[in-house]
Formats: sequence, C-alpha cells, structure tokens
Amino acid sequence: MQDKLNSVECSKYLKALADPDRLKIVQSLQRGPRSVGQICRQLNAPVGNVSHHLKQLRIAGLVQSRKKGRFVEYSLDPDLATTAGKNPLKVLEFGCCRIELGKK
Repeated sequence: MQDKLNSVECSKYLKALADPDRLKIVQSLQRGPRSVGQICRQLNAPVGNVSHHLKQLRIAGLVQSRKKGRFVEYSLDPDLATTAGKNPLKVLEFGCCRIELGKK
C-alpha cells in the first residue's frame, strides 16, 4: 500500500499536539517568539511543565529555539506555520493534515 499521508511523520506531529497544554503553547507562539517565562505568565503554568512541553514540541519539529541573551526564545517552525492566502488565519501544515490556529 502506498502511504500517501506519510503516516510516520504525520503521527509524530499529531502525538506532540495531543495535549491541551501543548496546544495552548502553540497558540501562544502563534503571536510570535516567546521565552519560557513569557509563556508561563501567559498560560499561568509552572516553568517545569512549560519547559517539558516545549522540549516535546521541539523534538517533534513543531517549534524552534534560539538563544537570545540569557534567555531561550521559542517560535513555531516557519516551514510548518503559514498564513492561509490573504486570510490572517495561521495554519500548521503537516502534509497529511493541517491545523488552523484561528485569527490573531
């Protein structure tokens, strides 16, 4: 059988997003790059939990991290996050499926 969905790759993304806190983090990052502290304040969540979830999202390839001074800044992977044409709607495009994140 031909795997048109690229099931292994697609399931990696979907597993990483199968947690409400991770979906909230993705929504937070939709507004632009954020540090762990900024995400914690926005979600009212402990640093340890947010760091754990960010690590899982990074391993899955959904987010990128870069050092900015003393802090690490996280952002959505630009290869996955696109706008839907002229619509301000952000979309995570996985190839097998897409998730619309809603308006900013």
